[in-house]
Amino acid sequence: MRIDILTLFPDMFGGFFTCSIVGRAVGRGLVDIRLHDIRAFTYDKHHVVDDYPYGGGAGMVLKPEPVFEAVEFAKQDAGLSSVHTVLLSPQGRLLNQNIVRELSGYEQLVLVCGHYEGIDERVAAYLTDEEISIGDYVLSGGEVAAMVIVDCIVRLLPGVVGSEASLVEESYTDGFLEYPQYTRPAVFRGLEVPSVLLSGNHEQVARWRRQQSLMRTAKRRSDLMKKAVLSDEDKKLLNEALQNQVIEGM
Repeated sequence: MRIDILTLFPDMFGGFFTCSIVGRAVGRGLVDIRLHDIRAFTYDKHHVVDDYPYGGGAGMVLKPEPVFEAVEFAKQDAGLSSVHTVLLSPQGRLLNQNIVRELSGYEQLVLVCGHYEGIDERVAAYLTDEEISIGDYVLSGGEVAAMVIVDCIVRLLPGVVGSEASLVEESYTDGFLEYPQYTRPAVFRGLEVPSVLLSGNHEQVARWRRQQSLMRTAKRRSDLMKKAVLSDEDKKLLNEALQNQVIEGM
């Protein structure tokens, strides 16, 4: 997969592309990430990328010309057929795991990082395929949001994560929060690991984990539970847990 990021501040991404899972994926050639400085697509000697908004108001607005040219360059340079262009904006679709999976299916993803007071509306209306937000809050620019999206997508690409099974059991993968995890020692400062995890009974462990996942979601994210589709076994586990009020870490 190729990911092109259009930004006014390419230096912000330096360490991000060399560390952890993203860094390893880049190093192994599993993902091709390109940075494009929007200022490089200006033609005046001062490389001006913003201007005052028509109609007045506070702040500056990112001009359409350099953004259009940068996106067009990224697409032509890659020459791929399956391309999706995203404007990172607080007005966009709220990012979730389903959207991440959707984005990971494209050959090329072009991420446009807005800045200043905003970006000329013609970019959103005629250049990009959609707007995406990472949360109901305002950032100084789209760079941090781009990092979030890249990290989410890269770990879904084939061969990036060592154990693909771990992706299946993560929070939000099936609409629920993940169950609690433990490791050695079995007792730490008098705090014990749940005995079922030490039992060696894989069926009981799986049942316990599913129950904890359901309970955590019900307790912490009622919004997710309202949208969830529960099997008869899920309902049984949840009712049993609610009656006993058994949830780890609560």
